[in-house]
Amino acid sequence: MAKELKYVMLLDCYGVLLTEHQRSIMEMYYCEDLSLAEISGPLGITRQAVMSMIKRTEAILNDYEEKLGFARRLRAMLMCIDKIETASADIGDERLKNIISGETAAIRELL
Repeated sequence: MAKELKYVMLLDCYGVLLTEHQRSIMEMYYCEDLSLAEISGPLGITRQAVMSMIKRTEAILNDYEEKLGFARRLRAMLMCIDKIETASADIGDERLKNIISGETAAIRELL
């Protein structure tokens, strides 16, 4: 998994456990794809301070994932849903296909 996608998923899972400052910087860097300079300017801190905060917060997120494993389980569930949707494409019964499609969409919504 690409590093950027990994941290976006970890932010989705554990972002509420971070401070507002940590979450804000990580979202600007990983979700909004802003540079260190674009983040540091408005916050009135150095690019090095931004990079340090990113590295410390990555370590925190990795620690949460190592201990709790929510992102790993979420990825596994999404892969199962993808397999169900792919397999249901071969079903000839349109009514059953629509039920499966509706249920997998509902599960994705919950995730």
